[in-house]
Amino acid sequence: MNLTAESHRVPLSDGNSIPLLGLGTYADPQKTPKGSCLESVKIAIDTGYRHIDGAFVYYNEHEVGQAIREKIAEGKIKREDIFYCGKLWNTCHPPELVRPTLEKTLKILQLDYVDLYIIELPMAFKPGDAIYPKDENGKFIYHETDLCATWEAMEACKDAGLAKSIGVSNFNRRQLEMILNKPGLKYKPVSNQVECHPYFTQPKLLEFCRQHDIVIVGYSPLGTSRDETWVNVSSPPLLKDPVLNAIGKKYNKTAAQVALRFSIQRGVVVIPKSFNPQRIRENFQIFDFSLTEKEMKEIEALNKNVRYVELLM
Repeated sequence: MNLTAESHRVPLSDGNSIPLLGLGTYADPQKTPKGSCLESVKIAIDTGYRHIDGAFVYYNEHEVGQAIREKIAEGKIKREDIFYCGKLWNTCHPPELVRPTLEKTLKILQLDYVDLYIIELPMAFKPGDAIYPKDENGKFIYHETDLCATWEAMEACKDAGLAKSIGVSNFNRRQLEMILNKPGLKYKPVSNQVECHPYFTQPKLLEFCRQHDIVIVGYSPLGTSRDETWVNVSSPPLLKDPVLNAIGKKYNKTAAQVALRFSIQRGVVVIPKSFNPQRIRENFQIFDFSLTEKEMKEIEALNKNVRYVELLM
């Protein structure tokens, strides 16, 4: 059975569809060597990935765009084969900044459109050149945001053909309802990107989103790195879980592959981040086995409501 990620797509409510497995490209620019994202995206495309998750604030969209363009030039893929997700950063919520910000992303990528554009967080920082604006005491400078007005500017980007689909990220039910109940809503969010994995299964949010045809895209689907600058390192490492490892042994799979398989069987799209060629390939090998209903329930029972990425800002 030689299934590819491309044959496993989830329909979006606007008629578009999203591959169940993507490559996350989050990177700390101070710790990530130049060119590593470029090589990783090329390896991922060669492996069979067609969904690439990026963001302006990762500072590597130029490498992602170059990798996609090089693979198109090689004849490996066509532009329409790739599903690229970009993100609107917190300093760009005012409606007049939304389109210019997306246009800047497209210029960096050297692409004509993104497949999905999402509001990265439902809160805003002070607009300006600083990505993380802070006052003299080192405290973040926030900005009052009107999510409905920002959403209308996102809708205009879709109408202009700059984004095929639009969605949100890190939104809770109340924030989603604010958009869904907006008078004159033209397009509802097709997706909500949130942390989701066996220790944080998000059952209530998942059910609410299902009722409204909103696809959950799970970031940190393997837990995450143990970087204490932004991660709760007191939480137990997901991939050492004995249940995941025992199930993996049965199928000759790793705990990571079992965790990814669990999510996609729930209809959750996963975007594991890796710049390690072996792991990129390993994460892709999840389409040749299935978990039983009993195993799915065993993994669901692992939920500890542990959020690794606490978004303390």
